[in-house]
Amino acid sequence: MRKLASIQVINGVEPIEGADRIELCHVLGWQCVANKGQFKVGDKCVYFEIDSFLPVRPQFEFLRATSYRKTNVMGEGFKIKTMKFRGQISQGLIQPLSAFSELAADTEIGTDVTETLGVKEWEIEERATTGGTIVGQLPYDVPHTDETRVQACPELIQEFAGLEYYISTKMDGSSHSISLDQNGFHVTGHNYEYKDDDTSDFYKLVKERGYESAVRNYLETNSLQTLTIQGEFCAPGIQNNRLKLLKPEWYVFTVRVNGQRVGLRKMQEICTDLNLTMVPIEEVDTDLPTKYPTVESLLARSDGQYPNGGKKEGIVIRPTEPVFSTLISASLSMKVVNNNYLLKNED
Repeated sequence: MRKLASIQVINGVEPIEGADRIELCHVLGWQCVANKGQFKVGDKCVYFEIDSFLPVRPQFEFLRATSYRKTNVMGEGFKIKTMKFRGQISQGLIQPLSAFSELAADTEIGTDVTETLGVKEWEIEERATTGGTIVGQLPYDVPHTDETRVQACPELIQEFAGLEYYISTKMDGSSHSISLDQNGFHVTGHNYEYKDDDTSDFYKLVKERGYESAVRNYLETNSLQTLTIQGEFCAPGIQNNRLKLLKPEWYVFTVRVNGQRVGLRKMQEICTDLNLTMVPIEEVDTDLPTKYPTVESLLARSDGQYPNGGKKEGIVIRPTEPVFSTLISASLSMKVVNNNYLLKNED
């Protein structure tokens, strides 16, 4: 689960040109603007990632003018987003441990305090309403699709040393999956399984394109137990349609066979067999740390536009064959979200 709020350490402080009251602090691979003199290198802090939705409490009232939100889905609170101060990007919020009585001064670095502080992940209402009628939680072979941002774990870059890797375009839509197991065929969103009752636009696409019969035939032909296909559902009306599509499309980014993620070339083969559209593959190469050794170099690599002109959300990087990462306790993978996209599109 993503650490929206965690105990971290300040690993760098630098001035901002022309600014008398603020300075730049570095946490993990992120940079945050803070009051001048509030932190020094080595200080512990509470770091709140972008997309955190903070509860209404006195410690956060200074955010009201810029960050207060109230929706039927999320309730009320303060949304942490990418911002710009004096030409410097600020990604997240840092606060002293002493601001929170429930946190002990000796709390270990890296401790997840998301639940302790009542922090939730922000979901815009478009994403929350694109699914359909909920019939249950995600099936056992459909994992959540959140990727770790490289800024949250810069050490991931070195885990790609010596590996063949691929970079795919991060499509800007809503995560949806299909799967087939001993309990039947499933159509899901980011968090739930949906019912076939004509209320889900994604389910309509699945039926129109005959994905269920194609998956069943593939499973039977290849004597498989389970097949799960995960992708990004993009369409007019979803995430402001930044791909500028005229009709819905589903871009596959993960395939799991018998519970295991397959590599790039097997995924390409399966997508070809089932007539599925994959996310665009931008680059295949070896030894990522040699070519992109820093978070900054990857952020520069993530910049760009979609073919129809919309600002690209970013990129996802994986080995061409799955490798387990002890840093994230999952298959090695990370996303790099384009800062220019965040500044232009965050609500």
